[in-house]
Amino acid sequence: MARLAIKLTPGASADRIDGWDVDADGRSVLKVRVRARPVEGEANAALILLLSKSLGVSRSSVSVARGGQSRLKMIEIEGVDDEALRARLTGM
Repeated sequence: MARLAIKLTPGASADRIDGWDVDADGRSVLKVRVRARPVEGEANAALILLLSKSLGVSRSSVSVARGGQSRLKMIEIEGVDDEALRARLTGM
């Protein structure tokens, strides 16, 4: 299982992955934008859909482990290790 730190921006003009950034604690985070608004979990659902399509895994393999109500989230991806995850994201 791979874990991925995400900085989510809801209400964007398009769903997209903007690349890597560093948070206030010096950790790498993946910047992601989704069109969905942060209402009733819509932004989290859009994030899961975008990541599953981008990584080539099923939606059920992607889950929000921490930060469901926050812009900073920890995502878990089943069936992929950290190295494979980084390799897939670097190619985007």
